Amino acid sequence: MTAAERYLRRRLPVLPDTVVVLGSGLGEADLGRESARVPYARVPGFPRPRVPGHPGALSMVGRTAVLRGRIHYYEGHALEEVVEPVRTLARLGARTLILTNAAGGIAAGLKPGDLMGIVDHLNLMGANPLRGAPRFADLTEVYDVDLLRRAERVARGLGFRLKKGVYAAVAGPSYETPAEVRMLKRLGADAVGMSTVPEAIAAAHAGMKVLALSLIANRAAGAGRPVSHAEVLVRAKAAGARTAALLRGILRG
Repeated sequence: MTAAERYLRRRLPVLPDTVVVLGSGLGEADLGRESARVPYARVPGFPRPRVPGHPGALSMVGRTAVLRGRIHYYEGHALEEVVEPVRTLARLGARTLILTNAAGGIAAGLKPGDLMGIVDHLNLMGANPLRGAPRFADLTEVYDVDLLRRAERVARGLGFRLKKGVYAAVAGPSYETPAEVRMLKRLGADAVGMSTVPEAIAAAHAGMKVLALSLIANRAAGAGRPVSHAEVLVRAKAAGARTAALLRGILRG
């Protein structure tokens, strides 16, 4: 048992069965009454986020562990560090992972403010969290169909349509060039971002069911205007209440 597992077993009121990772600008989303909150800095082996919009704390809402903010590969961390919080919670018994992120829209049907359920991904980060050991994992069905259907049903109940698409993960931290966006479109990507895929791969290896949701925060490069992280955070904050409502509905089942 790792030091992180020992610490969380002592600190958490219950062990989680579900994990939610809140992406850029969504870190303080209201998912319900918290029974505990632990800063990452207190958990042995948990790296600390250094990006605005990622508070860096684990909170418990019922049997759900909410990771408020994530660690990114582009911050200089190894992918093994990036996925360590998810791996730790999987070892503590969590069997479902819900990932969120802010992404750039590539497909013509995606506009800023839309929410997209990820049906598949392109790992273009140049690295894999399973590297270093013979951790062969089948990625044929990383994203759980039943969880995605549940998310679509909840979205309809809230009065909007959850879009669906393929997410491309790139290393960052620079945004994509127009030529790169054209390339991603030809490869079949509907949205692009700098996260989510490492955690999804690690979760698949651990046998977890995965749902991943992208908030389309901006149009990817080539739409005629510069892209900035500040814009991403503004869009995420504006859509925060709707995203939180969707997550609460999914967690209720």
